[in-house]
Amino acid sequence: MINLLLIYPILACLILFIFKKKFLNNFFIISYAVLHFIISILASLNFDFLPLLQNKFFSINTNKIFLIVLSIVYLAVSIYNAGYMKDDNSTERRIRHYSYMLLIFIFSMTGAILSTNLGLNWVFIEATTLASAYLIYFHKTKNSIEAAWKYVFICSIGIALAFVGIILLTVSTGNLNSLFYDELYANAQVFNQFWLKLAFVFIMFGIGTKMGLAPVHFWLPDAHAESPSPISALLSAALLNSAFLMILKVFYITSLAGCDSYAKMMLLLMGFISIFVAAVFVYHINNYKRMLAYSSIENMGILAIGAALGNIGILASIIHLIGHSLVKAAFFMTSGNILKLYDSKKIKSVSGLIQTDKKTGWLWILSFVGIAAFPPSVLFMSEFLIIRTMIYEQKYILTALFLILLTIIIYGIGKAIISMSFGKANDIQIKKQFSWTMYLPQIILLVTAFIIGIYMPQDIINLISESFIEIGG
Repeated sequence: MINLLLIYPILACLILFIFKKKFLNNFFIISYAVLHFIISILASLNFDFLPLLQNKFFSINTNKIFLIVLSIVYLAVSIYNAGYMKDDNSTERRIRHYSYMLLIFIFSMTGAILSTNLGLNWVFIEATTLASAYLIYFHKTKNSIEAAWKYVFICSIGIALAFVGIILLTVSTGNLNSLFYDELYANAQVFNQFWLKLAFVFIMFGIGTKMGLAPVHFWLPDAHAESPSPISALLSAALLNSAFLMILKVFYITSLAGCDSYAKMMLLLMGFISIFVAAVFVYHINNYKRMLAYSSIENMGILAIGAALGNIGILASIIHLIGHSLVKAAFFMTSGNILKLYDSKKIKSVSGLIQTDKKTGWLWILSFVGIAAFPPSVLFMSEFLIIRTMIYEQKYILTALFLILLTIIIYGIGKAIISMSFGKANDIQIKKQFSWTMYLPQIILLVTAFIIGIYMPQDIINLISESFIEIGG
């Protein structure tokens, strides 16, 4: 199972390179998505084929919820991508390169999630940078080139800092000489706390760069804004989760070593800075894709705050991660429809969206309802749990600050959504109607996010509980 997940995209790239047939691009992207989804679902059902689900370096049996979220988002994006790229004017060679990098990007995120070794985890996180840089640069405009260079430069510095953190962590382990997570967990109590704290600082800032946490978030708004919309959806709804998982695992090591209070302080600080940055920039934003990017920074901040609260907070973070991935992927894909309709990313250039394309207009509004955590969005549940936990722990000032910042962000995004959706329609000529592939993925993702916000099936609860236990909840 694991070999199939990791070898298939490599073989697909090799076949694409040899045969260079146009129809193979969508075939391999979608077939890998279907395969990824099927294996993730089989893993979640706990069938009795344990040897097929783990080996020394990779395991599907842990962190299943992260793998399933990646599978669902990738399957939705692969379907949407077929319609989105259909009328793209790029050469066959560029589209083929796009397919290579998309497959390798998913391969890298899958490896990062399945890794049972901290060093291997770092390698796959670095691989996501190399694969996604071309995808950000795909349109080859001045802004996309600048965004890609900024992404590579900042994330490379972050990865280098994380590497230093891993070296410091090995110093703290003494004679253990292992980076496998299970061995690190088992021996954490005898680690040198000074070196472990220092290691967490470097890893938090380094991998926090990939996660998009402020103040090391500077690549994210440009990269999300300039990428093709399917790639923006993957960056926000999948890549950031992979980085968050690595941070959670290192955070668990500090908890077992008895120095988690220091780590919690860092998570809280970076979490609130992220929400503050999002509130400041979203309030006066003029680019709707950048607006969604700052919303991602906000939600990564919420994940960090939930993790810092521990126990119920970590549980809330996992629920929030699920909801954010579903809704934000739908949001970014819908923004792709808007870009194709209006040929502009400026909020002021879009008006009367519901009159222009009713399905896109309502998807845009429902995506806002989901990301703003209005019931029945599953994000309402996660944010409620985080607020409840802060009040229970008597963090009243932080609770008030959290609510104020979220209100500002909701107002800023809501103002833009309303101005774009309603009012007089722009005088634009729609050349053709979009295919069903550019509506159905968003509908499915949003419906799923709203259904589990009302009723969460026992199987999903079990998966969340397994991940909760795995990362030290």
